[in-house]
Amino acid sequence: MKFFHLSDLHIGLRLINRDLREDQLFVFRQIAEYAQKENPDAVVIAGDLYDRAVPSAEAVELFDRFLLMLREAVPGAELMLISGNHDSGTRINLYRGLLKHQHVHLIGLPPSEEGERIAQVTLSDAFGPVHFYLLPFVRPSMVRQLRRAEEEEGALTYDEAVRRLLAREEIRTGERNVLVSHQFYLPSGVDAGQVERAESEIVTVGNIDAVSSDVLAPFDYAALGHIHRPMRAGSEFFRYCGTPLASSVSEAGQQKSVLMVEMQEKGDLRVTELPLKPLREVRKLTGSLEDILARASEDYVSVHLTGEADADGADLQDRIRAAFPNLLEIRRELPGSGLPEQDLPETERADAFELCRAFLPEADDETLELLKSVINAVREGAER
Repeated sequence: MKFFHLSDLHIGLRLINRDLREDQLFVFRQIAEYAQKENPDAVVIAGDLYDRAVPSAEAVELFDRFLLMLREAVPGAELMLISGNHDSGTRINLYRGLLKHQHVHLIGLPPSEEGERIAQVTLSDAFGPVHFYLLPFVRPSMVRQLRRAEEEEGALTYDEAVRRLLAREEIRTGERNVLVSHQFYLPSGVDAGQVERAESEIVTVGNIDAVSSDVLAPFDYAALGHIHRPMRAGSEFFRYCGTPLASSVSEAGQQKSVLMVEMQEKGDLRVTELPLKPLREVRKLTGSLEDILARASEDYVSVHLTGEADADGADLQDRIRAAFPNLLEIRRELPGSGLPEQDLPETERADAFELCRAFLPEADDETLELLKSVINAVREGAER
């Protein structure tokens, strides 16, 4: 059994001030070419298909075009896609019943009723069946209706919500099983703050969305989405593939790839990284003005100037923009001020909790916990 593992397409994303449709199409064509060459039995996309819950018409058109490219490249493959925290689960779920007859499985919502189970697709090869469990992004609030049916009260954590859903499944551990999921799975013993997160990821205050990766133990492979860089979640075969295209400056220099998973008999897996080349690199350049100008390119660049500027603000920006037509931002230190780097214009993402806490210097622990809850609730509402 061979399948491709992708995630976090973020179709419709703008990189600071740049439309990435052309760049995304360039990468999607490479993925389709790999699919035609390798002929996988399935293509799995683990969430964040779009960058916004209500995508633009252009984003929907590009997504449709990508699916068509995959279908033409591998006519016999199963296409399995789940929603992520950036997606609208209800919209992704549209035509779910109809599309499955075309071997396209678009799963937008996790189980919420007593009789529902995690969507499952079973494929077979010479070694027997492979069961794919398709679990979209889960918020604790999504399990509320299920708990009412079971006459349970009280709030769940993200970890408990995911465990509750997986515990209801009868996983045949003697056969091969794959989980497709979009959550923040944290390896046992690792502090959430130690995990490098991209600027474009939505991060909860206090990392309350963390789920311990030991819950993945029943599965032979976990095709994960949500983290934007390639990462293992406690096992060689519990993998984040990362974004196929850099979606923030913090991802500059990362090698993007598609993961090709080959499963033989149970316990015999191999994962191969198929590298993707972007139309334009995302680069962070640091140095004096003359050093920077000497490295002119068509890439997307974040310029960090050091030392004294030998031009006024307007002239400086004009010279840099002439050297870098796809400039993202200019940042520089103010000499002798002791101030951190400043943006021209400012683009740095501010931490909402830290900003609020700065205005509440005498707040006690109870107030700060309430503040975290409010900010996370607002973010959750904005993601829907």
